[in-house]
Amino acid sequence: MRRSGASGDDLLKSNHWREAGVSQVTNLTTKLFDRRAIPPGAIESRWTAPDGHLIRRIDWSEPSKARGSLLFMPGRGDAYEKYLEVLDHWHGQGWRVTAADWRGQAGSGRFGLDEVTGHISEFTEWTADLSAFWREWAEGRKAPLVLVGHSMGGHLALRAVAERGLVPAAAALILSAPMLDVPPEVLPLALKHAFARFMASLGDARRPAWKWSEKPGELPEGRQALLTHHDERYADELWWRHERPELVMATGSWGWVAGALASIRWLNRPGALEAIDLPVYIVATRADRLVGSRAIHQAAKRLPRARTLWFGPEAGHEILRESDAVRQRALAGIDAFLEEVLPT
Repeated sequence: MRRSGASGDDLLKSNHWREAGVSQVTNLTTKLFDRRAIPPGAIESRWTAPDGHLIRRIDWSEPSKARGSLLFMPGRGDAYEKYLEVLDHWHGQGWRVTAADWRGQAGSGRFGLDEVTGHISEFTEWTADLSAFWREWAEGRKAPLVLVGHSMGGHLALRAVAERGLVPAAAALILSAPMLDVPPEVLPLALKHAFARFMASLGDARRPAWKWSEKPGELPEGRQALLTHHDERYADELWWRHERPELVMATGSWGWVAGALASIRWLNRPGALEAIDLPVYIVATRADRLVGSRAIHQAAKRLPRARTLWFGPEAGHEILRESDAVRQRALAGIDAFLEEVLPT
């Protein structure tokens, strides 16, 4: 059964869909990888959260020479299908790789008023899920253990560590364009949070917080420019949305906006980031229009063991799905960092 929202027919009308081109590319190990297929040996399954909610996960097979285990958590509105290429790269580097949904998005249900609005009441629901998943995932798994988060996933990974939910088991933390503020950064966080709470209180907090598109059922114009310069990788996402309509997500709710800003303010408390005694590697772009680059820069200065790799206008928000030059530089930086702090 098709979901409401961006239908397969609507996606087929997209210029990006028509320009999709081939889906096989060369990664850093020079092997061809099909971004539009679950890799052989990778297993999709469901994890049962402590409250019984079912959450999708995908696990790569044991690498031939395992050096440790890596858990990847995607961003708001994301699905792990978008990151198969980079996950396979890390598997090729010797990591035993797992990725999962956040509850309420991708193939793990919805809590909004419709099937395409992302809603959560409190971000602590997500950090509780991550901590519970991590405990089960880490048990008996080859160390060292690495947590990787993109965008909202980067924020939640950082918060879960700050809450002591993943310490001391985690050996390193990788953050890709972490959501540590939302535009416009010139406005104080407290003011943005107060406005979001006010808007959420005016009606059902599950209602959409912003308009998705001028054309019902279609992706908004200019969306790709916010994410990646790589036409084919962007088209891969549309392909997966067509193949698996349950992945389609549009706006966040006012409840999500209020929850996000509350969680960002929690991380901004004096001492919260300073207490994180983990090696942290942050990949970010100063051209990001979805998360606050200034906040990322400030957070990196507060984290005792953080290093950063910055990009400029050559990179959009999804750095790990960018053009080959950007993506390969980012992956090379991450790989070198992990080799230094967690030598083979």
